[in-house]
Amino acid sequence: MNSGKAVIFSAPSGAGKTTIVNYLLKKIPELGFSISACTRDKRGRKEVDGVDYYFLTVEDFKTKIDNNEFVEWEEVYEGNFYGTLKKEIQRIWDTGSHVIFDVDVKGGLKLKEYFGDKALSIFVKVPSLELLEKRLKERNSESSSSLSQRLYKAKFEMTFEKQFDVTLVNEDLESSLQKAEQIVKEFLNS
Repeated sequence: MNSGKAVIFSAPSGAGKTTIVNYLLKKIPELGFSISACTRDKRGRKEVDGVDYYFLTVEDFKTKIDNNEFVEWEEVYEGNFYGTLKKEIQRIWDTGSHVIFDVDVKGGLKLKEYFGDKALSIFVKVPSLELLEKRLKERNSESSSSLSQRLYKAKFEMTFEKQFDVTLVNEDLESSLQKAEQIVKEFLNS
């Protein structure tokens, strides 16, 4: 099995990890994005199967669990499964790239455990839950009940921060992008 390094970005929903990961993919060509599998519906027309996620039925997802095809998986919300397929990581490593992940906190910790010293785990957080709530509302993709659910989950996820290698406080996006780039480049060159 070919292998490279793994860079894991985790955060409560709305903290900015996806924006940071997308920036790093443009700035660091030796990174390949690990596309997660999920069972949730696409968000509008902007999400594409095989680009944003591998959108699977619950039955297909459970079959892949039974066949041990995931590095990690989680039922993040009731009936909504997310996971990282082993073949997805191998696809990236086969190109000679290092893999970068944009995953929830539990998934990030499982990936760190799986990859050990070959991984750098980065926890992205916002300075306050109030700011997180504001960012989630600005997305316009949340119902009031899903917003409440995400904020409740965010409070819980914040308790895992110390289990990550690095914490990146995303208060000012521009400086967070620069810091993330520096941290990742140092890790890949070590």
